[in-house]
Parts: sequence; C-alpha cells; structure tokens
Amino acid sequence: MLTSIPPLPIQLLDLAAQHAPLQAELEAALRATLAEGAFIQGPAVGEFAQELSRFLGGPHVIPCANGTDALQLALMSLQLPAGSEVIVPAFTYVATLEAAAVLGLVPVPVEVRPDTFNLDPVAVAAAITPRTGAIVAVHLFGQCADLEALCLLADQRGVALIEDNAQAIGATFTTGSGDVWQAGTVGEVGTTSFFPSKNLGGFGDGGALFTRDTERAAYLRQLANHGQTRKYHHQHIGLNSRLDTVQAALLRVKLPHLPAWTAARQHVAARYDALLAEVPGLQVPARDLRSTHVFHQYTLTVDDVPGRRDALQQHLARHGVPSAVYYPLPNHLQPAYAYLGYREGQFPVAEQLCRTVLSLPIHPTLTEAQVQYIGEVIGGWAGGQ
Repeated sequence: MLTSIPPLPIQLLDLAAQHAPLQAELEAALRATLAEGAFIQGPAVGEFAQELSRFLGGPHVIPCANGTDALQLALMSLQLPAGSEVIVPAFTYVATLEAAAVLGLVPVPVEVRPDTFNLDPVAVAAAITPRTGAIVAVHLFGQCADLEALCLLADQRGVALIEDNAQAIGATFTTGSGDVWQAGTVGEVGTTSFFPSKNLGGFGDGGALFTRDTERAAYLRQLANHGQTRKYHHQHIGLNSRLDTVQAALLRVKLPHLPAWTAARQHVAARYDALLAEVPGLQVPARDLRSTHVFHQYTLTVDDVPGRRDALQQHLARHGVPSAVYYPLPNHLQPAYAYLGYREGQFPVAEQLCRTVLSLPIHPTLTEAQVQYIGEVIGGWAGGQ
C-alpha cells in the first residue's frame, strides 16, 4: 500500500547527509588551510593531484578551475588550426560544444546510441572529414562510451581522442583482450569536474585534466597558469584556471570515500532496476557490460508519447519525489548554436532522448525505504495509465 508521505524528505542529491559523517575532517582541513594562508597553489593542491593520480592508476593530474575550463584546455593543448572540426555527442551538456566554439573550432554533433546514450562509433566514423581534429567522448551519466572502438577509430583516422569524464570518475572499461582502462585516462587528455553535484564534488567550482603524456602534462600546466613556465615569463597564451587550495584540501577528505559512495550508488541502481524493470512504458538504464557504471544519474526513458514523461514527473512531484530532465533541448537546436546550421530531425535519437529521459534521485545516503517508496509511486502511476 502506497503511503501518502515519503519516508523522510527525499532529495535529488543530499549533500548535507553525505557530508555529515565527514564534518570533523572537513572542518579540520579548512582550519589548516586558513592557518597556512596559501589560498592559491597551496600544498593541498599538489597533494590532491598526487592522490587522485594514484586512484586513477598513475596518470598526470593537472587541477584547474572547473570542468569547462578542463575541456577548453584539453583542446588548446592539441593546437588545432582555427576552423578545425571537433566531433561531440548530439546528446550532452552544452559545455562539451562550448569549449570548442570559444576556441574558434567547429563543434560537429554526432548521433548517440539509444541504449547507453553515448557516442555511436559508426556515426563518428561517418562524420570524420579531413578537417576533423578531435573526438570528444562524453561518458554520460556514469558509464563509459565505447572506448575501444573510439580509440581504434581515432588512431586509424589520425585524430585526437578527448574524454569528458565529468560524470564517470572511477568507472572502468574492459577491452576485448581483457585490459582494464580507467575512464578519463585513455585518450590524449581526459577531463573532469568537481562541481558539487558530481560523484566527487567539491564545495564550489573545480576541475582537472588527466594525461599519460609527460610533455603534454607540462604544457597543460603552463596553459592553465597564464601560459607561463615561471612567474612573469609567458611562453604561451593561456588561461587563469587554477583549483584553489580550499577546494583541494576538502576534496582530499572526500576522495578516500569515493569507492564506498560509488558502491552505494550502484546498490541503489540495482534496487531501482528490480522495482522498475517490469513497469510498462519505462526503460531502466541500459548497461554496456564492458563498462562499470558509477551512476552519476539513474536515468529512465519513458515511452515517446506526447506529455507522458511530463505526466510522470508531475506525479512524482505530487508524491514528494524530485526528478530532473538531463537534457530537455538538444544542443544543435539551442539558439547559441544556430550558426552551425543544423535542423530538427537531423539527430532523431538525441532529440527523442530529450523528450523521454527522466532522472530519479540517486545518492549514497538514499535509504532502502525511500527507494522502495519511489518504486511504489512509479508503479502507481503506471497502473493508472
């Protein structure tokens, strides 16, 4: 029987509950940083970079100011001629296109797979031209794109592979030969964001780049710090993009807990799967068996019937369950990108996803009772259709 009141208020993301057990450690880290007074490039920044590198299996880690800067710096490091094309998913957050556009590069949206929502390698292959300089693979919602196929394609066609790993830190991809790759560490450069809502989120903006190329790492460090090798000596045109010491110190406290938080997210996702797999008119998130899924989002697809997704969202809200639509309008139809000349209907999968996706609450502190309640609410909606 569905209760009228959910078990405790349900949050789409409950950072207060997640941080509560760490409060003493977080406050101690903040006090130590305040006492040091080194708020830019203080010791915690380098220490966090080293610890994150170990977590990811040893790549160079270059902290920066945010995830969008990380994408822009990654593309800057390729030194592509103006007007070069950058392949991006047709279904993704706008920052992936934005980073290319602000550099005078041409974002080229490419269709995604209807199951995993990630880049379709067949569509990528068809979109590569002599002007293509890079492919940006977004590991959307916490699951790796087809890294093996995209790496092979990039190598064969002589283009760079950039990984936008803002939503999938800690995910892995297993190749056909059994090699296990850490998301974000496979292409020329990987990027991530420490925006508070991310699986490893800070307490403000922050980001980082990953690369296994020592020379590129040195170049990225210069680009992120006004293009300088030493103070007041500028070899390159760069950005002012640095992770501040306070964020690094607090992220150091959170990083050791990321595996446990990931496991908790995966447990919640498994419970959702069990509760919702047989609900008519819904599709639970597909899994690529080669990739782990760290569930930055748990995203359903609803039957593509006008108003049906919105009706479910409204039903959830009436019963105290928040939800979100990532993303309601495809980037090729955004007014800012009208100059690219795309029209409605050119990317039918991406456009359909924008009409049908709905993300449910998922975070490490979501309780069994809350998950059960959400499942019952959705089941009640389906039964009333």
